[in-house]
Amino acid sequence: MKDPRSIAVIGVTGYTGFELATLLLRHPAIARPTFYVRETNGAHCLSEMFPQLRGWGEAPVKTLSFEAIAESNAGTAFLATPHEVSAELAPKLLDAGLDVIDLSGAFRFASADTYSAWYKLPAPHASRLTQAVYGLPELYAGEIRVAKLIANPGCYATSVILALHPLQKAGLLAPGHTVVCDCKSGASGAGRDPRRDLHFVEVQGNFRAYNIFSHRHTPEILEHTGLGESQLVFTTHLLPIPRGILSSIYLTLAKTLTPQEIEALYRQSYAGHSLTRIHPAGTLPEVQHVVKTNFCDIGFALHADGKRLVVVSCLDNLGKGAAGQAVQNLNLTLGLEERTGLV
Repeated sequence: MKDPRSIAVIGVTGYTGFELATLLLRHPAIARPTFYVRETNGAHCLSEMFPQLRGWGEAPVKTLSFEAIAESNAGTAFLATPHEVSAELAPKLLDAGLDVIDLSGAFRFASADTYSAWYKLPAPHASRLTQAVYGLPELYAGEIRVAKLIANPGCYATSVILALHPLQKAGLLAPGHTVVCDCKSGASGAGRDPRRDLHFVEVQGNFRAYNIFSHRHTPEILEHTGLGESQLVFTTHLLPIPRGILSSIYLTLAKTLTPQEIEALYRQSYAGHSLTRIHPAGTLPEVQHVVKTNFCDIGFALHADGKRLVVVSCLDNLGKGAAGQAVQNLNLTLGLEERTGLV
């Protein structure tokens, strides 16, 4: 009998996978997860791979085997794996009766063509895309609660969508005006694989833009804000810090508003979602206030003309931007309070 509170975690050696492990090992409402990796190198417990987890209790590590997962009583699988690996594994796990929370980009889009165009990978999982629910609880909590396949959002996309959604839903984005998303992330957002441009001496004391007009989170933003591609300029930058995202979003409103009206709109939009924190009008969030949390902090500044607006959105790219949000989604599927194990 599959138990959704019995967890299999596939992939734990990257930054996101490790962050996920630390959250699940402390989660008060689930059984101890079993961690599956391609090569254990003789390790039987996760603390043998990550000494900082010594004293956290048993965290079994096994060589990745679909058959072993399918034959276990695990009812939920987390995929902290590359996109192409998730695309291959998720359908098999679903067929074996497991619920799947995928932290890759493999199932984030309604169209297989979108995935192939932006990720430059084939989409052998196209028939499964209609099953997938985009795992942004502030927008889709109802769908997430009953989902079998959850596509965890990208980190930049989470920060931008949460900042824009209340305005878009209220019809307040001025037609014909460009929305500029000026986003910065810490170096852990690029993953753990060694790369010359991510060496300490390259990052420290430096600041640079990258993937202009080609970042893979672009189609997520378009799909979940309703913006057309010609309306959006989305530029990402690498900050010389380990983790955290700050997105500054420049836009024009469709009508004149007061700061109090904008603040009220955001508070009303995210009422009941305490992991999205709204700053008082005129005050702005900072990266240091969200690092190692699962909060997304949103603030804004409105020009005196009442129409030019800058929204600032901050989150931890490994927390609310990845592993923390995945656990938030798990909580919803289990009927738990969203914040369980996160605050």
